[in-house]
Amino acid sequence: MKRLYILSFLLLFGAITLKAQQKTEHLTVDGLNREFITYLPKGADLTDKLPVIVSLHGRLGTASGMMRFADFRPIADREKVIIVCPQGIDRSWNDGRETPANAKGINDVKFIDSLISYIIKTYNADVARVYVTGMSNGGFMASRLACELHSRIAAVAVVAASMDQDMSYQPVKPIPIMYIQGTEDPLVPFKGGLMRKGAGGTIYAHEAVLQKWATIDGCDSKPVVTKLPVKVDDGISVIKEEYSNPSNNLKVIGFTIVGGGHVWPGGSQYMPKFVIGSTTKNLDACEVIWKFFKGYRL
Repeated sequence: MKRLYILSFLLLFGAITLKAQQKTEHLTVDGLNREFITYLPKGADLTDKLPVIVSLHGRLGTASGMMRFADFRPIADREKVIIVCPQGIDRSWNDGRETPANAKGINDVKFIDSLISYIIKTYNADVARVYVTGMSNGGFMASRLACELHSRIAAVAVVAASMDQDMSYQPVKPIPIMYIQGTEDPLVPFKGGLMRKGAGGTIYAHEAVLQKWATIDGCDSKPVVTKLPVKVDDGISVIKEEYSNPSNNLKVIGFTIVGGGHVWPGGSQYMPKFVIGSTTKNLDACEVIWKFFKGYRL
């Protein structure tokens, strides 16, 4: 508490430039002690209102693992961004499907809402530049937040996930959103339908979820399709689909990872290919997500 008072004093009366800091923090929500990891970038001046990326791990993942796995820290140091990796209950998120967090009735929408408020208050972050990304179960949770917490989030990016067709929440308000999905994902089917592994559910196909959000965002009905240059000969290519609304600059962007698996493009091959499929270096998910995010504010 003393450290928080000192930080508040410095924010009010003078600039404070920090060394890079990564620390574990806690927040009580609905009587539960919720944990998260905060990364404050090198050279940050907390008298400035810095943007925030909330990054959600997948099922069986951890906050510390997500900080390393989807490593936004080099971007954070370069661009002066606060990175926050929360920890899900039983290493899962209540995205509405049959996850352990769902079975326990955990309100993760409320948790992320409270977390955003904490980061804004504690670190003088920019209320208009809070972004959310996530992979797998964390990606499904990011889709839920795009539907239910759109008033607090400037843009969302979903990796190796989609959205369940049968949830009580569905897209109703415009928000810039991106989906990155592999055609050979063995856990989250690129063509949608019934998920036979993990938390189950009947999900939108990659193209269908893009089109659904494009309709909500008032975008052109047909995307601009671009095949990205192949930088590494790993047998995987990338196609970008971009739906645009010229009147307000809203975009819905998809990256189809042709031959890609249940992975974070540009990240590690964290499990054998026969389990999760193949990753690729032909797309750096962290870089394209940040490039997308920084064009938007509430």
